[in-house]
Amino acid sequence: MPPPPTPDARRFVVAISGASGAVYATRLLEELLLTGAEVHLVVSEYGKRLLFDELGVRTLDLDALLPRLAEREDAGAIDARLIRHPNKDVGAVIASGSFLHDGMVVVPCSSTSLGAMATGAGSNLLTRAAMVALKERRPLIVCHRESPLSLIDIENMRTLTLAGAIICPTNPGFYLHPESVSDLVDFMVGKVLDLLRVPHELKTRWEKHGGSDRSRLS
Repeated sequence: MPPPPTPDARRFVVAISGASGAVYATRLLEELLLTGAEVHLVVSEYGKRLLFDELGVRTLDLDALLPRLAEREDAGAIDARLIRHPNKDVGAVIASGSFLHDGMVVVPCSSTSLGAMATGAGSNLLTRAAMVALKERRPLIVCHRESPLSLIDIENMRTLTLAGAIICPTNPGFYLHPESVSDLVDFMVGKVLDLLRVPHELKTRWEKHGGSDRSRLS
């Protein structure tokens, strides 16, 4: 059982499923942990394969999962605020409605996990924690990453939206003129942080970088 957070600390749940986009998840984890938040992490079996296939991550140790944070002097304190839960442990604390948190993000979210959440399935910790977030009216942000969408996906998104979830597809914008994949990733992570009401310095703001003073085609 993790220690209780300090009164001003925030607490989030991050879930990783088996759709492409592992870097979205690790970048979000970095940003949340750097704010001093407590982060509860659950990774599906296919999510673990995703982390390995795309990032070469073999374990959920801090040095493997978030190497830039592992190099910091306060790495020990950061690691203590990253609580890992086995996906099969449906009795974990994040599966309880009495567990208070500031929001859950499923990133990336596969169509399989999307469908399981839309039907209220609680056969694993990822989907059970999502169902709890919905019933307790806490933010649930679903970062679906598969394309194209089937009618089943669309209906599942509709169902989750009506239940209170926010569907946030990982579709980065290009109006800030990204120069690297990292810029695209940061754009989407910044969007998620906005939805969680977490301050950040990532480049997502049209009014700061956009076209109010740009010449337009006539």
